[in-house]
Amino acid sequence: MDRVPLVHASLGEQELAAVAEVFSSGWPAGQGPQGKALETELAERYGAAGAVALSNCGAALHLALLALGVQPGDEVIVADYTFPAPAHAVRYVGAVPVFADVRADTGTIDPLAVADLVGPRTVGVIAVDTVGLPADYEDLKLITDRHGLFLVEDAACAVGATYRGREAGALAPVACLSFHGRKGATSGEGGALLTADPALAAKARLQSSFGIQPIFDQAQIVGLPIPVFTEIGYNYKLSDIAAAILRVQLGRIGELLDRRCAVAAQYAELLADEELVTLPHVPPDRTHAWQTYMVKLDAGVDRAGVAADLRAQGIGCGHGTWACHLQPVYEAKQECPVSASLFQSHLAIPMHAELTAGQVERVVDTLRTALRAHSRP
Repeated sequence: MDRVPLVHASLGEQELAAVAEVFSSGWPAGQGPQGKALETELAERYGAAGAVALSNCGAALHLALLALGVQPGDEVIVADYTFPAPAHAVRYVGAVPVFADVRADTGTIDPLAVADLVGPRTVGVIAVDTVGLPADYEDLKLITDRHGLFLVEDAACAVGATYRGREAGALAPVACLSFHGRKGATSGEGGALLTADPALAAKARLQSSFGIQPIFDQAQIVGLPIPVFTEIGYNYKLSDIAAAILRVQLGRIGELLDRRCAVAAQYAELLADEELVTLPHVPPDRTHAWQTYMVKLDAGVDRAGVAADLRAQGIGCGHGTWACHLQPVYEAKQECPVSASLFQSHLAIPMHAELTAGQVERVVDTLRTALRAHSRP
Protein backbone atom coordinates (compact mmCIF):
# COMPACT_ATOMS: atom_id res chain seq x y z
CA MET A 1 0.00 0.00 0.00
CA ASP A 2 1.40 3.39 -1.01
CA ARG A 3 1.63 5.84 1.86
CA VAL A 4 0.25 9.34 1.59
CA PRO A 5 2.31 11.36 4.06
CA LEU A 6 0.87 14.28 5.97
CA VAL A 7 3.80 16.47 4.87
CA HIS A 8 6.56 16.18 2.29
CA ALA A 9 9.30 18.66 1.39
CA SER A 10 9.66 19.64 -2.27
CA LEU A 11 13.44 19.46 -2.64
CA GLY A 12 15.21 18.33 -5.82
CA GLU A 13 18.06 18.73 -8.26
CA GLN A 14 18.16 22.53 -8.15
CA GLU A 15 18.62 22.49 -4.40
CA LEU A 16 21.28 19.77 -4.64
CA ALA A 17 23.21 21.84 -7.18
CA ALA A 18 23.09 24.86 -4.87
CA VAL A 19 24.48 22.77 -2.01
CA ALA A 20 27.29 21.49 -4.24
CA GLU A 21 28.29 25.09 -4.93
CA VAL A 22 28.55 25.77 -1.21
CA PHE A 23 30.74 22.70 -0.73
CA SER A 24 33.05 24.01 -3.45
CA SER A 25 33.16 27.48 -1.94
CA GLY A 26 34.81 26.33 1.29
CA TRP A 27 32.36 28.27 3.48
CA PRO A 28 29.50 26.04 4.70
CA ALA A 29 29.08 27.85 8.05
CA GLY A 30 26.69 30.68 8.83
CA GLN A 31 26.71 34.36 7.81
CA GLY A 32 28.77 33.71 4.69
CA PRO A 33 28.15 34.80 1.09
CA GLN A 34 25.04 32.65 0.63
CA GLY A 35 23.53 33.92 3.87
CA LYS A 36 24.22 37.52 2.90
CA ALA A 37 22.67 37.01 -0.53
CA LEU A 38 19.62 35.38 1.05
CA GLU A 39 19.15 38.31 3.43
CA THR A 40 19.31 40.75 0.52
CA GLU A 41 16.73 38.74 -1.43
CA LEU A 42 14.41 38.47 1.57
CA ALA A 43 14.61 42.21 2.23
CA GLU A 44 13.80 42.93 -1.41
CA ARG A 45 10.91 40.44 -1.55
CA TYR A 46 9.24 41.75 1.60
CA GLY A 47 10.16 45.41 1.31
CA ALA A 48 12.02 45.23 4.62
CA ALA A 49 14.75 47.59 5.79
CA GLY A 50 16.56 44.60 7.28
CA ALA A 51 16.42 40.80 7.09
CA VAL A 52 18.36 38.40 9.31
CA ALA A 53 18.70 34.74 8.29
CA LEU A 54 18.44 32.50 11.35
CA SER A 55 18.46 28.87 12.43
CA ASN A 56 14.69 28.74 12.99
CA CYS A 57 11.60 30.87 13.58
CA GLY A 58 11.78 30.36 17.35
CA ALA A 59 15.16 32.08 17.30
CA ALA A 60 13.65 34.92 15.26
CA LEU A 61 10.88 35.40 17.81
CA HIS A 62 13.36 35.37 20.69
CA LEU A 63 15.66 37.92 19.06
CA ALA A 64 12.71 40.10 18.09
CA LEU A 65 11.59 40.38 21.71
CA LEU A 66 15.14 41.08 22.88
CA ALA A 67 15.59 43.78 20.24
CA LEU A 68 12.22 45.31 21.13
CA GLY A 69 13.37 45.63 24.73
CA VAL A 70 10.87 43.31 26.42
CA GLN A 71 11.73 43.05 30.11
CA PRO A 72 11.03 40.46 32.84
CA GLY A 73 7.51 40.94 34.16
CA ASP A 74 6.21 42.60 30.99
CA GLU A 75 3.11 41.08 29.43
CA VAL A 76 2.90 40.15 25.76
CA ILE A 77 -0.43 39.14 24.25
CA VAL A 78 -0.02 36.07 22.04
CA ALA A 79 -2.34 34.09 19.80
CA ASP A 80 -3.55 30.99 21.63
CA TYR A 81 -4.35 28.58 18.80
CA THR A 82 -0.90 27.85 17.41
CA PHE A 83 2.35 26.00 17.92
CA PRO A 84 3.55 27.55 21.22
CA ALA A 85 6.76 29.13 19.89
CA PRO A 86 5.50 32.72 20.47
CA ALA A 87 4.64 32.01 24.11
CA HIS A 88 7.96 30.20 24.56
CA ALA A 89 9.80 33.26 23.23
CA VAL A 90 7.99 35.47 25.72
CA ARG A 91 9.11 33.16 28.51
CA TYR A 92 12.70 33.17 27.20
CA VAL A 93 12.96 36.87 28.11
CA GLY A 94 11.25 36.47 31.48
CA ALA A 95 8.01 38.08 30.36
CA VAL A 96 4.46 36.77 30.75
CA PRO A 97 2.47 35.40 27.78
CA VAL A 98 -1.19 36.42 27.88
CA PHE A 99 -3.25 34.17 25.62
CA ALA A 100 -5.83 35.70 23.29
CA ASP A 101 -8.69 33.61 21.97
CA VAL A 102 -9.22 33.21 18.24
CA ARG A 103 -11.93 33.62 15.64
CA ALA A 104 -14.13 30.53 15.29
CA ASP A 105 -14.16 30.72 11.49
CA THR A 106 -10.46 31.29 10.77
CA GLY A 107 -8.61 30.21 13.92
CA THR A 108 -6.61 33.46 13.81
CA ILE A 109 -6.20 35.77 16.79
CA ASP A 110 -9.40 37.70 17.57
CA PRO A 111 -8.79 41.48 17.70
CA LEU A 112 -11.70 41.88 20.13
CA ALA A 113 -10.01 39.44 22.52
CA VAL A 114 -6.73 41.34 22.16
CA ALA A 115 -8.41 44.66 22.98
CA ASP A 116 -9.94 43.19 26.14
CA LEU A 117 -6.57 41.87 27.36
CA VAL A 118 -4.54 45.09 27.17
CA GLY A 119 -3.46 46.09 30.67
CA PRO A 120 -0.91 48.27 32.44
CA ARG A 121 1.92 45.76 31.94
CA THR A 122 1.16 44.99 28.28
CA VAL A 123 4.01 45.94 25.94
CA GLY A 124 3.10 44.19 22.70
CA VAL A 125 1.21 41.64 20.65
CA ILE A 126 2.40 38.62 18.68
CA ALA A 127 -0.14 37.69 16.01
CA VAL A 128 0.09 34.36 14.21
CA ASP A 129 -0.85 33.54 10.63
CA THR A 130 -2.51 30.32 11.74
CA VAL A 131 -1.41 27.32 9.63
CA GLY A 132 -0.93 29.72 6.71
CA LEU A 133 -3.84 32.18 6.97
CA PRO A 134 -2.97 35.80 7.84
CA ALA A 135 -4.59 37.42 10.88
CA ASP A 136 -6.61 40.68 10.90
CA TYR A 137 -3.69 43.09 10.79
CA GLU A 138 -5.61 46.28 10.09
CA ASP A 139 -7.67 45.82 13.26
CA LEU A 140 -4.64 44.68 15.26
CA LYS A 141 -2.60 47.68 14.14
CA LEU A 142 -5.35 50.03 15.30
CA ILE A 143 -5.24 48.45 18.77
CA THR A 144 -1.46 48.43 19.11
CA ASP A 145 -1.13 52.00 17.83
CA ARG A 146 -3.82 53.21 20.22
CA HIS A 147 -2.02 51.74 23.22
CA GLY A 148 1.58 52.29 22.11
CA LEU A 149 2.34 48.57 21.79
CA PHE A 150 4.61 46.74 19.38
CA LEU A 151 3.13 44.28 16.87
CA VAL A 152 5.02 41.20 15.68
CA GLU A 153 3.80 38.97 12.87
CA ASP A 154 4.55 35.27 13.29
CA ALA A 155 4.34 34.30 9.63
CA ALA A 156 5.99 30.92 10.21
CA CYS A 157 3.33 29.03 8.25
CA ALA A 158 2.35 31.70 5.74
CA VAL A 159 5.09 32.17 3.13
CA GLY A 160 3.20 33.09 -0.03
CA ALA A 161 -0.09 34.06 1.65
CA THR A 162 -1.52 37.58 1.33
CA TYR A 163 -3.67 40.02 3.30
CA ARG A 164 -5.35 42.86 1.41
CA GLY A 165 -2.80 42.56 -1.37
CA ARG A 166 0.27 42.49 0.87
CA GLU A 167 2.36 39.40 1.44
CA ALA A 168 2.53 37.64 4.78
CA GLY A 169 5.84 38.60 6.33
CA ALA A 170 5.25 42.25 5.47
CA LEU A 171 2.13 42.83 7.58
CA ALA A 172 3.73 44.19 10.77
CA PRO A 173 6.81 46.27 11.64
CA VAL A 174 8.56 43.04 12.72
CA ALA A 175 7.88 39.63 11.18
CA CYS A 176 9.30 36.15 11.68
CA LEU A 177 9.43 33.40 9.05
CA SER A 178 10.01 29.66 9.28
CA PHE A 179 11.67 27.41 6.72
CA HIS A 180 10.97 24.15 8.57
CA GLY A 181 10.48 21.02 6.49
CA ARG A 182 6.70 21.35 6.21
CA LYS A 183 6.66 25.01 5.14
CA GLY A 184 6.02 26.43 1.68
CA ALA A 185 9.73 27.20 1.31
CA THR A 186 12.13 25.00 3.23
CA SER A 187 15.73 24.15 3.95
CA GLY A 188 14.76 21.47 6.48
CA GLU A 189 15.20 23.98 9.30
CA GLY A 190 15.66 27.73 9.17
CA GLY A 191 14.05 31.06 9.84
CA ALA A 192 14.32 34.79 9.32
CA LEU A 193 13.56 38.05 11.07
CA LEU A 194 12.23 40.87 8.88
CA THR A 195 11.89 44.44 10.09
CA ALA A 196 11.23 47.98 8.96
CA ASP A 197 13.91 49.16 11.42
CA PRO A 198 17.53 48.65 10.25
CA ALA A 199 18.85 49.23 13.78
CA LEU A 200 16.66 46.42 15.10
CA ALA A 201 17.96 44.13 12.33
CA ALA A 202 21.56 44.99 13.18
CA LYS A 203 20.97 44.23 16.87
CA ALA A 204 19.32 40.90 16.03
CA ARG A 205 22.15 39.95 13.68
CA LEU A 206 24.76 40.69 16.35
CA GLN A 207 22.90 38.66 18.97
CA SER A 208 22.46 35.77 16.55
CA SER A 209 26.24 35.29 16.45
CA PHE A 210 27.33 35.23 20.12
CA GLY A 211 27.45 39.04 20.23
CA ILE A 212 30.25 39.53 17.68
CA GLN A 213 30.34 40.70 14.08
CA PRO A 214 30.22 37.91 11.44
CA ILE A 215 33.44 35.91 11.26
CA PHE A 216 33.20 35.81 7.46
CA ASP A 217 33.38 39.61 7.36
CA GLN A 218 36.35 39.60 9.71
CA ALA A 219 38.13 37.10 7.43
CA GLN A 220 38.03 39.57 4.54
CA ILE A 221 40.14 42.13 6.43
CA VAL A 222 43.87 42.18 5.79
CA GLY A 223 45.87 41.66 8.97
CA LEU A 224 44.67 40.02 12.16
CA PRO A 225 41.27 41.37 13.17
CA ILE A 226 40.21 40.23 16.62
CA PRO A 227 36.42 40.18 17.13
CA VAL A 228 35.14 42.01 20.18
CA PHE A 229 32.23 40.60 22.18
CA THR A 230 30.03 43.59 22.88
CA GLU A 231 27.13 41.72 24.51
CA ILE A 232 25.86 38.25 25.35
CA GLY A 233 24.54 36.62 22.20
CA TYR A 234 23.32 33.26 20.93
CA ASN A 235 24.28 30.77 18.24
CA TYR A 236 21.26 31.31 15.99
CA LYS A 237 23.09 31.53 12.65
CA LEU A 238 21.73 29.86 9.52
CA SER A 239 24.34 27.79 7.69
CA ASP A 240 25.29 28.79 4.17
CA ILE A 241 24.23 25.29 3.09
CA ALA A 242 20.66 26.02 4.23
CA ALA A 243 20.83 29.56 2.83
CA ALA A 244 21.74 28.24 -0.61
CA ILE A 245 18.78 25.84 -0.55
CA LEU A 246 16.47 28.65 0.48
CA ARG A 247 17.59 30.92 -2.32
CA VAL A 248 16.38 28.24 -4.74
CA GLN A 249 13.18 27.68 -2.76
CA LEU A 250 12.33 31.39 -2.72
CA GLY A 251 12.39 31.34 -6.49
CA ARG A 252 9.97 28.40 -6.46
CA ILE A 253 7.39 29.80 -4.01
CA GLY A 254 4.88 30.62 -6.73
CA GLU A 255 5.14 27.18 -8.31
CA LEU A 256 4.90 25.31 -5.01
CA LEU A 257 2.06 27.49 -3.71
CA ASP A 258 0.07 26.90 -6.91
CA ARG A 259 0.32 23.16 -6.30
CA ARG A 260 -0.86 23.49 -2.70
CA CYS A 261 -3.75 25.72 -3.78
CA ALA A 262 -4.77 23.10 -6.35
CA VAL A 263 -4.81 20.44 -3.62
CA ALA A 264 -6.90 22.68 -1.36
CA ALA A 265 -9.35 23.36 -4.19
CA GLN A 266 -9.69 19.64 -4.88
CA TYR A 267 -10.34 18.92 -1.21
CA ALA A 268 -12.97 21.67 -1.12
CA GLU A 269 -14.72 20.25 -4.20
CA LEU A 270 -14.67 16.63 -3.06
CA LEU A 271 -15.76 17.41 0.52
CA ALA A 272 -18.31 20.11 -0.27
CA ASP A 273 -21.27 17.83 0.51
CA GLU A 274 -19.75 16.14 3.57
CA GLU A 275 -21.98 17.02 6.52
CA LEU A 276 -19.59 15.67 9.16
CA VAL A 277 -16.81 18.17 8.45
CA THR A 278 -16.49 21.94 8.17
CA LEU A 279 -13.96 23.08 5.58
CA PRO A 280 -11.39 25.86 6.13
CA HIS A 281 -12.72 29.40 5.77
CA VAL A 282 -10.65 31.98 3.89
CA PRO A 283 -12.01 35.56 4.10
CA PRO A 284 -12.16 37.36 0.73
CA ASP A 285 -9.51 39.92 1.74
CA ARG A 286 -6.72 37.34 2.11
CA THR A 287 -5.20 34.21 0.62
CA HIS A 288 -3.98 31.05 2.33
CA ALA A 289 -0.50 29.51 2.09
CA TRP A 290 -1.94 26.05 2.90
CA GLN A 291 0.88 24.88 5.08
CA THR A 292 -1.79 22.68 6.66
CA TYR A 293 -5.26 21.62 5.57
CA MET A 294 -7.49 21.22 8.62
CA VAL A 295 -11.09 20.09 8.63
CA LYS A 296 -13.31 20.60 11.65
CA LEU A 297 -15.10 17.39 12.65
CA ASP A 298 -18.70 17.28 13.77
CA ALA A 299 -19.15 17.02 17.55
CA GLY A 300 -20.46 13.47 17.16
CA VAL A 301 -17.31 12.18 15.43
CA ASP A 302 -14.61 10.27 17.33
CA ARG A 303 -11.49 12.02 16.04
CA ALA A 304 -9.09 9.44 17.46
CA GLY A 305 -10.98 6.65 15.74
CA VAL A 306 -10.95 8.48 12.41
CA ALA A 307 -7.22 9.14 12.73
CA ALA A 308 -6.52 5.50 13.55
CA ASP A 309 -8.41 4.37 10.45
CA LEU A 310 -6.59 6.84 8.21
CA ARG A 311 -3.19 5.79 9.51
CA ALA A 312 -4.07 2.11 9.15
CA GLN A 313 -4.60 2.85 5.45
CA GLY A 314 -1.23 4.59 5.16
CA ILE A 315 -2.66 8.11 5.18
CA GLY A 316 -0.96 10.67 7.41
CA CYS A 317 -3.01 12.91 9.67
CA GLY A 318 -2.64 15.01 12.80
CA HIS A 319 -4.57 16.95 15.40
CA GLY A 320 -3.88 20.32 13.76
CA THR A 321 -2.29 22.73 16.21
CA TRP A 322 -2.37 23.58 19.92
CA ALA A 323 -4.52 25.53 22.35
CA CYS A 324 -1.53 26.94 24.19
CA HIS A 325 -3.34 28.00 27.36
CA LEU A 326 -4.13 24.32 28.05
CA GLN A 327 -0.49 23.22 27.97
CA PRO A 328 0.87 22.32 31.42
CA VAL A 329 4.07 24.31 30.92
CA TYR A 330 2.17 27.60 31.09
CA GLU A 331 -0.23 26.91 33.95
CA ALA A 332 -2.42 29.62 32.47
CA LYS A 333 -5.39 30.75 34.51
CA GLN A 334 -7.20 31.91 31.39
CA GLU A 335 -10.04 30.58 29.30
CA CYS A 336 -9.95 30.62 25.51
CA PRO A 337 -13.07 28.62 24.67
CA VAL A 338 -12.90 28.96 20.90
CA SER A 339 -9.27 27.85 20.78
CA ALA A 340 -10.02 24.95 23.15
CA SER A 341 -12.90 23.82 20.94
CA LEU A 342 -10.82 23.94 17.75
CA PHE A 343 -8.03 22.02 19.49
CA GLN A 344 -10.49 19.20 20.18
CA SER A 345 -12.21 19.13 16.79
CA HIS A 346 -9.68 19.87 14.05
CA LEU A 347 -8.05 17.13 11.99
CA ALA A 348 -5.13 17.82 9.65
CA ILE A 349 -5.07 15.73 6.47
CA PRO A 350 -2.24 15.45 3.91
CA MET A 351 -1.17 18.78 2.41
CA HIS A 352 1.98 19.38 0.40
CA ALA A 353 3.05 20.27 -3.11
CA GLU A 354 3.82 16.69 -4.13
CA LEU A 355 0.28 15.31 -3.69
CA THR A 356 -1.34 13.91 -6.83
CA ALA A 357 -5.02 14.21 -7.72
CA GLY A 358 -5.34 10.46 -7.25
CA GLN A 359 -3.86 10.63 -3.75
CA VAL A 360 -6.26 13.42 -2.79
CA GLU A 361 -9.20 11.31 -3.98
CA ARG A 362 -7.93 8.38 -1.92
CA VAL A 363 -7.60 10.58 1.19
CA VAL A 364 -11.17 11.84 0.78
CA ASP A 365 -12.64 8.37 0.14
CA THR A 366 -10.86 6.94 3.19
CA LEU A 367 -11.88 9.91 5.33
CA ARG A 368 -15.54 9.54 4.36
CA THR A 369 -15.52 5.87 5.31
CA ALA A 370 -13.82 6.61 8.63
CA LEU A 371 -16.28 9.39 9.44
CA ARG A 372 -19.23 7.02 8.98
CA ALA A 373 -17.55 4.37 11.09
CA HIS A 374 -16.81 6.71 13.98
CA SER A 375 -19.82 9.03 14.22
CA ARG A 376 -22.63 8.80 16.72
CA PRO A 377 -26.17 8.89 15.34
